[in-house]
Amino acid sequence: MCGITGIVAHSAVNLDLYESLSVLQHRGQDAAGITTCENGRFFMRKGNGLVRDVFYKKHMEKLKGKMGIAHVRYPTAGTNSSAEAQPLYVNSPYGIALAHNGNLTNTVKLKEELFMSDLRHLNTDSDTEVLLNIFAHELQLNAKPDFKVDAIFTAVSAMHRRCRGGYAVVAMVVGKGILAIRDPNGIRPLVYGTRETKKGTDYMIASESVALQAQGFELVRDLAAGEAIFITENGEFFSKQCAENPSLSPCIFEYVYFARPDSIMDNVLVYKARLRMGQTLVQKILREIPQNDIDVVIPIPDTSRSTALEVAFNLNVKYREGFIKNRYIGRTFIMPGQQERKKSVRQKLNAIELEFAGKNVLLVDDSIVRGTTSKQIVQMARDAGAKKVYMASAAPPVRYPNVYGIDMASQDEFVAHDRSVEEITEIIGADWLVYQDLEDLITAVQRGNKSIKSFDCSCFDGIYVTRDVDAKYFERLSFQRNDAAKQQEEKFANQL
Repeated sequence: MCGITGIVAHSAVNLDLYESLSVLQHRGQDAAGITTCENGRFFMRKGNGLVRDVFYKKHMEKLKGKMGIAHVRYPTAGTNSSAEAQPLYVNSPYGIALAHNGNLTNTVKLKEELFMSDLRHLNTDSDTEVLLNIFAHELQLNAKPDFKVDAIFTAVSAMHRRCRGGYAVVAMVVGKGILAIRDPNGIRPLVYGTRETKKGTDYMIASESVALQAQGFELVRDLAAGEAIFITENGEFFSKQCAENPSLSPCIFEYVYFARPDSIMDNVLVYKARLRMGQTLVQKILREIPQNDIDVVIPIPDTSRSTALEVAFNLNVKYREGFIKNRYIGRTFIMPGQQERKKSVRQKLNAIELEFAGKNVLLVDDSIVRGTTSKQIVQMARDAGAKKVYMASAAPPVRYPNVYGIDMASQDEFVAHDRSVEEITEIIGADWLVYQDLEDLITAVQRGNKSIKSFDCSCFDGIYVTRDVDAKYFERLSFQRNDAAKQQEEKFANQL
């Protein structure tokens, strides 16, 4: 998962881009990059690490211009090199810098086409470079010295026909403007907003609405599935539906885990969706365990707080903060390897024994993926003196990889893969475990916007909306995403 942003303004954009990346830091902690444009030249700074570690005053001063794009990246197999930090750049046609959030599912085919037909060279393993070169090639076919916006939209339409997967894109054409694209299924989120100044209207594009609000922009709307917008350097706004058969199916895991609770995605307030997840989850608990002896509900911070509050309220039991989080430790779900995840949990959380001692505790988490974190947290609760430790997940069992931009493990590493709830309960060491039903999760999110007819729920139900994911794809994905592969990648990167 990544975060992207782009700004066209009437004043320097470097600070706004930096601050918007800081707001989007939860979407990726592995690398960050900013590219700006002034007088027909790109200015770029990127590298591995948190936003605050990549950019210093000397770098910010060199990021000149009134338009720019930026990106934060999460760790994944094949992206250890700082060369793969985004944005990426090609010099023809015009000069294009591009950053994207998501993942292409037909990358192997596209790489072959780029080499054999488009005669383009790829220098990294990143599918962002594939996407960039596909777009550049299609734009080259219609590029003329007299730049026309229609050529941009024609290239996007061709890109949609060739590319499969989930992708939200920001791109900048030297001296021309900034482009934003959302894939034909709208799997990955993308919004835009405006800010009125004395000199005119500024435009901003971002993965989440909170990035707009933090910089004083007013949210206008989400990009539609398949839509592209282009904002010229002078502030002219153009939009066009570029997909032949668009069908909105946003990733439901955004609402469960990735998005900030104060974001609005496809007109759904994430905070309220998580409250409703708590309402449906408690109904499931009462159906399965009507005679329970829960003394206190404790969230596993931070994402599950809203859900846990609603669970406690509807159970009529106490809600307490039993774990204190070290905010300087990254999100364990997106750490690069199993050993780092194991090591980080105890560094990340500390139990308040007062809230556990002698009590029957219900722990509420947003989801359970590998089970590594859950097992350690259950043990932490017991070590703090809990009599019994129960667990509830705001999401259904994660049984399948998400192939559209979330770096989940290979399916053999999922604790729920080919296991019953009883077996999972034993593995994590809980006294009982309740998962949210998928139908209830969909209802909880859909109530915020009933015009959304479907969601990408592939990590729960194994149904992939692009319909191009098969056993061969999973075999290749497993090789890239399992922890052994990541450790080998890390070892190789450390030798460089």
